[in-house]
Amino acid sequence: MLHGILLIALFSCAAFYISEAEFIRKLSLSPLIIGIILGMIYANSLRNNLPETWVPGIRFCTKEILRLGIILYGFRLTFQSVIEVGTAAIAVDLVIVTVTIFLGVWLGKVLRIDKDLSLLTATGSAICGAAAVLGAESVIKPQPYKTAVAVSTVVIFGTIAMFLYPAVYNTGVLGLGTREMGVFTGSTLHEVAHVVGAGNAMGQEISDTAIIVKMIRVILLAPVLLVMALVSEKRRRLAHEGGKRKITIPWFAFGFIAVICFNSLDLLPSWTVETINSFDTFLLTMAMTALGAETNFAKFRQAGAKPFLLAAILFIWLTCGGWLMAKYIVPLL
Repeated sequence: MLHGILLIALFSCAAFYISEAEFIRKLSLSPLIIGIILGMIYANSLRNNLPETWVPGIRFCTKEILRLGIILYGFRLTFQSVIEVGTAAIAVDLVIVTVTIFLGVWLGKVLRIDKDLSLLTATGSAICGAAAVLGAESVIKPQPYKTAVAVSTVVIFGTIAMFLYPAVYNTGVLGLGTREMGVFTGSTLHEVAHVVGAGNAMGQEISDTAIIVKMIRVILLAPVLLVMALVSEKRRRLAHEGGKRKITIPWFAFGFIAVICFNSLDLLPSWTVETINSFDTFLLTMAMTALGAETNFAKFRQAGAKPFLLAAILFIWLTCGGWLMAKYIVPLL
């Protein structure tokens, strides 16, 4: 097992190194995204030469390392930051997350897309991109290629929005003030990295609001995972009558909330929290890389173009719906 873990750790180190390149920094691509790309390249080139004894280590990274990474993700958040932005941002986030997930699942049925793939894509679009896809993956346990497809849709449309938002905002067409634009950006962009990139391009005031609003969406990951676990268990019961009726609770979601509570007490110095966050990014990069190493490009052809169509429709909803709420609802609250 150790050999497989070390292999993934080595790829993750390479992902961090590549992420520091000037071109990559301008695209605001996180090590997580680079990691899954490296893993997929490896899976479709040298993977056949991998000793079978290394495979358990890779799978350990897709499960246990992933769950630890989700728990430690809570050190990026505090409940004080949630209070700062007020009820308007919380209300918008609740609507965005709820509607996006339900819309994604419904559209998946209409387009006849695999249920797990639809749910992963909707969750990634609704909450926090790749990290949300990873959290959902650990609950519903789909085939690895479905996770990779969902992550790729998040990357594509999140990156488009990251460049599109500042360009459109600077034209004045949106008609949003700095507070409204911050809420709009934080409540609709996919990845935290996308929010940071777009926010910085529009000014510090917009960036600060956008990041806090985005983090509120991240907090919603925990209750979403709990509901997802209950629904997934109910689906399994219906499919296998007479089987064990044991509900799989994603305990790491409770750990995630517990860490947020602890971080809100401000007991640790800032440098310690920053170190933990850097370590957590590395753990999540390992999980993404391992998922990539389990993904064959042939599976993308099997998934077809429909998941990307689903993600495109969700992107349109996020952009239009988010703008309407930022324009007409946020000023009222």
